[in-house]
Amino acid sequence: MRLGYPVILWFYSGMSEWVHRVLADRFPTIESAVSEIAALKAQLELPKGVIHVISDIHGEAKKLRHVINNASGRLRPLVEELFEDSLSDEEFREFLNVLYYPAEILQIKSEALDDDEEARYQWVLATLTRQFDLIRVMIRNRRRKTVKLMAPKQNRELFEVLLNYPAGGHAEVFLEVQLREMVKRRLGFPAIRNASRFIRNLTVEELVVAGDLGDRGPRLDRVVDYLLPIPNVSLIWGNHDVSWMGACLGQEALIALVLRISLRYRRLYQLEEGYGLLTKALEQLANTAYADDPAEHFISKRTGERDPLLIARMHKAVAVLQFKLEGQLVERHPEWEMDDRNLLKKIDFENGTVELKDGVFPMRDTHLPTIDPQDPNKLSEEEQQCIDRLKESFMTSPRLWHHMQWMAERGQMATVRDKAVIFHACLAVDDEGEYLPLTIDNKERRGPEQFEALNRVIKRAFRAGTRATEEDKDWFYYLWAGPKSPLFGKDRMATFETYFVADKSTHKEIKNPWFKWIHDFNFCDRICRQMGVEEGGIVVNGHVPVKVEAGESPLKDGGNAVTIDGAFSEAYGDRGFTLILGPEGEVLAEHHAFPDPIAAVREGEDLIPTRTMLREYERPRLVGDTEVGQGIREQIRVLEEMVEAYEFGDLREGQR
Repeated sequence: MRLGYPVILWFYSGMSEWVHRVLADRFPTIESAVSEIAALKAQLELPKGVIHVISDIHGEAKKLRHVINNASGRLRPLVEELFEDSLSDEEFREFLNVLYYPAEILQIKSEALDDDEEARYQWVLATLTRQFDLIRVMIRNRRRKTVKLMAPKQNRELFEVLLNYPAGGHAEVFLEVQLREMVKRRLGFPAIRNASRFIRNLTVEELVVAGDLGDRGPRLDRVVDYLLPIPNVSLIWGNHDVSWMGACLGQEALIALVLRISLRYRRLYQLEEGYGLLTKALEQLANTAYADDPAEHFISKRTGERDPLLIARMHKAVAVLQFKLEGQLVERHPEWEMDDRNLLKKIDFENGTVELKDGVFPMRDTHLPTIDPQDPNKLSEEEQQCIDRLKESFMTSPRLWHHMQWMAERGQMATVRDKAVIFHACLAVDDEGEYLPLTIDNKERRGPEQFEALNRVIKRAFRAGTRATEEDKDWFYYLWAGPKSPLFGKDRMATFETYFVADKSTHKEIKNPWFKWIHDFNFCDRICRQMGVEEGGIVVNGHVPVKVEAGESPLKDGGNAVTIDGAFSEAYGDRGFTLILGPEGEVLAEHHAFPDPIAAVREGEDLIPTRTMLREYERPRLVGDTEVGQGIREQIRVLEEMVEAYEFGDLREGQR
């Protein structure tokens, strides 16, 4: 929660007495309540916090770490300003590495200072002192109690001394003895690492990740591992996120999908090592049903240690399994109007052709040994055994469940931060820009109404866990590839055509008119107003990589929409964007490349992003100008009512 205590309480009409009694535990006297009111009113006058929005990480954990730890380029200028006259070039580079890559630089320093305890002490003291010089600057616009809560528990007393040193009244020996004892017991370097994390968490008030944490890139599990301990992360779901979430719940088509994408990009480590998922059943299926298959159209996009032909056969086996399960899914949901995706039933097995929307096309691969032409979507006995074992593995992986539950709890379909309306992809519209309806929980929803309805479906499914209904689990698939899905935005997912039809015209996926209308100022302004931003809103999406090399701009023609998918994934371009929502305006940071952490430390490399001011405010915005300010004013109102209750005797001081 971004505010200090449960704001939802403030909005219950007719329950003020109950709310006051609950709050009396925290503010048992008039003095304590008035002190909180004074602090909250002062907070309203501070500059609003800086929010960073990134999108489409796609498993690139190393790149994510670089972007977060260097604050998308915002940290270096602050360090330069603070230390430009006191650090040599070498010391400056080393200090930046302490902030960006603490694990790597501390490993190098550990080796260099291993036998010299006094040198270790002096380096730890100097480094921590610089870190806290920086921290003191960073917390000028934050309440001290918030800062204390963000400090790591194991170092809280030491950090309190460092934060107030030398003006805090402690004798110098008090700090020296603590540090020498920690250095002696090899705890000085962990304290530095914790201080770097503390700085990371202070750099931005909130990090909003606008979808697609995994797939294509190396390790979804490591992306989530890195985000999990960061206290101020919010998540907007993307279509790749819901595919993993649905697979975790046991949605069979999505289990096959997750495996297929991992095989296509040869990212099996995240399955086997990251989540302990067993792929042996799929390997057995490939070795029996596809033993003599060259699988030439299923060669993965990367090389690796395992036999590439085996990987290709596993890839083909799970692709066919996915198409069968998708066909069954489409038949279960005629209301989705996706019969054109029931593709195995459109194959003429005798002639080796398939009927698509645009005509009949020859298939370039007709070796489909597990398909019964009389009932194409029926799983063979071997396939049924395979999916049963895979499903059990997905549904019983503790680490996968922990990660997906975090994504479900921390995430939502859309959010508003100050003037930014953030969601992953789109809202389905017709050629005239009018919202297309989607029936969710037996009620037709249009436009932003769909976000809240789909939030309920996803949260409900994860509360139920393994007992989630099949209908709720099926929604995760629709969000992945449904033609009206706000996480997809195309008429179809042409996976089958890409594998089996040579004619590339059949591979084309037609984008929803949304992607034309997002260039229109009035269209985007309407969406912002419907999402609660009355004036000056901006629509923020990811999902579609911006083709910078082709001259495409992330800022749309109307000036009030921006796409921040900068091709973070190596497969799409090895770049990225961060949208920085600061007090002065909205800045886009473009990351051009990402260094290897070890090389960056050894070579002193710091790649500074290009920063572009998208919109500058007439005056710096304060906390009171934002939705956070609205919540604070509501807190003040209730606290003032409580003070009045104390004054008139309706509530006794010092009692609940």
